[in-house]
Amino acid sequence: MHERIVIDPEIQHGKPVIRGTRVPVARILGGLAGGMTPEEVMKEYEITAADIQAALQYAVELIEQEEFHPLPHHALSR
Repeated sequence: MHERIVIDPEIQHGKPVIRGTRVPVARILGGLAGGMTPEEVMKEYEITAADIQAALQYAVELIEQEEFHPLPHHALSR
């Protein structure tokens, strides 16, 4: 994963992107979350299945490092 994801202040304001592209990890995850198939994401952003896997693994690692706090009750009812 780490050879596929790069953070460079000169590219996309330092957001994590797929190496060799300007495609942010968040855009890949957003496409998948929005209902795009992996094949559609690969075609749309000209990336590989391994790039998608690296983006997903990157997200997993971020979540595992997070500290979680309960949401206020009113936020859950929206």
